[in-house]
Amino acid sequence: MEIDAAREVRTTCPYCGVGCGVLAKVAADGQVSVRGDPDHPANFGRLCSKGSALAETIDLDGRLLHPEIDGRCVRWDEALDRVASTFSQTIAEHGPDSVAFYVSGQLLTEDYYVANKLMKGFVGSANIDTNSRLCMASSVAGHRRAFGSDTVPGTYEDLELADLIVLVGSNLAWCHPVLYQRIAAAREERPEMKIVLVDPRRTMTADIADMHLAIAPDGDVALFTGLLAYLGQHNALDRAYITEHTTGFGQALFAASNLDLAGVAEATGLSEDELGRFYSLFARTEKTVTVYSQGVNQSSSGTDKVNAIINCHLATGRIGKPGAGPFSVTGQPNAMGGREVGGMANMLAAHMEIENPAHRARVRRFWNAPDIADKPGLKAVDMFKAVADGRIKALWIMATNPVDSMPDADAVEAAIKACPFVVVSDVLASTDTVRHAHVRLPATAWGEKDGTVTNSERRISRQRAFLPAPGEARPDWWIVAEVARLMGFGEGFAHATPAEIFAEHAALSAYENDGARDFDIGAYAGIDAEEYDALAPFQWPEKDGQAARSPSARFFANGNFYTPDGKARFIPIRPVAETRTDENFPLILNTGRVRDHWHTMTRTGKSPRLSQHIAEPFVEIHPADAQHFGIGDADIVRISSPRGEVLVRALVTSRQRQGSLFAPMHWTDQFAAKGRLDALTASLTDPVSGQPALKHVAVRIEKFAAKAFGFAVMRQRPVPVAATYWAVAKCRGGWRVELAFADDDIDWAGFAAALFGASPDMLAYHDRDAGQHRIAAFDGERLAGALFVAPGPVAVSRGWAAEQLEETHAGQRERFRIVAGRAGAERPDAGATVCSCFSVGANQIAAAVAAGCTTVASIGETLKAGTNCGSCRAEIRAIIEARRVQAAE
Repeated sequence: MEIDAAREVRTTCPYCGVGCGVLAKVAADGQVSVRGDPDHPANFGRLCSKGSALAETIDLDGRLLHPEIDGRCVRWDEALDRVASTFSQTIAEHGPDSVAFYVSGQLLTEDYYVANKLMKGFVGSANIDTNSRLCMASSVAGHRRAFGSDTVPGTYEDLELADLIVLVGSNLAWCHPVLYQRIAAAREERPEMKIVLVDPRRTMTADIADMHLAIAPDGDVALFTGLLAYLGQHNALDRAYITEHTTGFGQALFAASNLDLAGVAEATGLSEDELGRFYSLFARTEKTVTVYSQGVNQSSSGTDKVNAIINCHLATGRIGKPGAGPFSVTGQPNAMGGREVGGMANMLAAHMEIENPAHRARVRRFWNAPDIADKPGLKAVDMFKAVADGRIKALWIMATNPVDSMPDADAVEAAIKACPFVVVSDVLASTDTVRHAHVRLPATAWGEKDGTVTNSERRISRQRAFLPAPGEARPDWWIVAEVARLMGFGEGFAHATPAEIFAEHAALSAYENDGARDFDIGAYAGIDAEEYDALAPFQWPEKDGQAARSPSARFFANGNFYTPDGKARFIPIRPVAETRTDENFPLILNTGRVRDHWHTMTRTGKSPRLSQHIAEPFVEIHPADAQHFGIGDADIVRISSPRGEVLVRALVTSRQRQGSLFAPMHWTDQFAAKGRLDALTASLTDPVSGQPALKHVAVRIEKFAAKAFGFAVMRQRPVPVAATYWAVAKCRGGWRVELAFADDDIDWAGFAAALFGASPDMLAYHDRDAGQHRIAAFDGERLAGALFVAPGPVAVSRGWAAEQLEETHAGQRERFRIVAGRAGAERPDAGATVCSCFSVGANQIAAAVAAGCTTVASIGETLKAGTNCGSCRAEIRAIIEARRVQAAE
């Protein structure tokens, strides 16, 4: 593909569901720069730390560039023929349900559409599911139960218009930073706006909260069921709305009436005073938005949580109105697009229902499909169980890494390894999943892909290519269409461009749609390549004759739900207490994300900037729990469940609820010795949505008896690392690695040489009695690597040590300074990175505070920290407060 390097290309960020617009520019020398698109209505020019660093993630290091069969490079025709013939033969011998696709919210809508069409319409099975099952399946199920459709009622604008925002299981500051900044900016303009955070942890989002409810794990059902009872008892209902636009209110209120304030307090771990203040605030605030995310969805009661929230909004008529409504925010860039095309096992395209014979017949006619699936397929967890027991004999995984992200991940890996035929379409040659593929297909990556995505507020945006496809990489839609052609389905997959696929997708949305379906973008059914290239972001629905203008940005203010009677359904909810801990596994593990990394780090792991803030897997533990289990800050700890174990760094903090732990899910075998967190999680799922309970896992924790700790920097990536514990991260000029050893009887010079391929030009300091070892190796005037070893966590400045990889070291003084492990007075240590956007460290911020900067704004003016995505502002404020307390003492 020829790309015009002279222009700035409008595209969309490939990270979370906010769907930020990005302007990407390729300079004459090939250098790429990105900035936020000031005209995109999702972000108005804002970008988070991840989006700001996108240009650092598009190199070809580690890319899968050619098709492979059993590890050997082959031509595309050979690889495609192997996939098509094996799937066809498997279907012929064992039936259509013996094959499956596992796809991803990283796919573009056009990719998703073609994959879903092939599996459901032409293979004749619904065994296609997506990693979005792990993200928002409970929201989908809750919407369908209440509204009769998977409809998100509100818009981002509602977050700025609301007088009360309730954030439930949603760490917006780190997981959706641009939405967080929109709320923070609105709060500055209207200080009377109130924000309540419902989360077991005191996350960075609590920085803007007026009230933090540190709820017990899975206490949300009781919290909102109790709220419904409170609204009924205190005459805070919109009875006209209930009567005209809903059914089932009496049953729902009766189910809730068994919960008094004391019962809710017991179920949630909150005090009656906290509950009373929250309930009263909700009851009296008309313009209320409840934002929920993975803390709600990733639960064995996730669908009930969603409906408990929706019940409260229906009961008060606070839905579909400016500044009011329940709002599910998605975790992936195109989770919504996948929902639109039926990319989940229990859905049909265009929000139609696979269980509905009329819907199936309609889609079959439109596609001219030979044998459309007539029942739901296997959802993700059940799909991999079917791989394990042999029911699924051919599996195609696209753009995702289930060996790391699925619950009971070790069992999932074993299933994939044992599967007779596994195809993986991906961008990287080496991931924990790709390594088990029989056929590896090189897909295009962000910057090379061309298509559309849909964000959390139903806004469809173009993701445009600004780089040529490297090697033999091809778009996912092309790969699937070519396999479909070779399987004998060429007529249905004769698309030559993504514009043609989008036009077909739009036409299906309008096909025989008399208004009984919410998803309708029929205005674009006739779109041509030129119009598609120029397509501006728009919110659906966009019906015939209404292109370029939304008839309504919001749904349901005046009813008109997509149920048979047009009325919303209240769902009776009865909280069920569930105890998962016991004497062997006494703690609850909560899993999630960190600010600067994404999923399994296949993209963010390439960026030095994004690894500065948090560079290794960790677990948050409350000080009382740490003391009880004999764990100190920065110790290496082992977390175990009945399914597996991990080794991570301990972070002792009062932000964490006592009795619970928090650990992020990003680290894989590519980045850590034993950091695959989902090896601990169970395959327990919500009975309605099939979404796994990744936030509530019974575990135990113990200190790992390390005899020595280490830290190293090196110019080349270390492979392998001969340490019990290691975690590697990209830094400027090379790599950094944290280390811990079960044994200290080690030839440290030999270890160092093996670690970074050192030249004979080495300096070393050894104090064996004290367990201190420091070694530096040089390649000419450049540092090849440096290793620091101590009996406890190594105290050397990570940032300063990494900087030495980019410096020249001609004199002995500079070289001995590295061995000494400290910067000179002329090079003050910046400290641990706080602001990734501008690489500002904690020591720099503390120095600025000492010099007179006493507000986050003044720190921003002096150092720029906190002035881009703003997700570090809470940490900046904490440093300012700590200095103030220190000064007062």
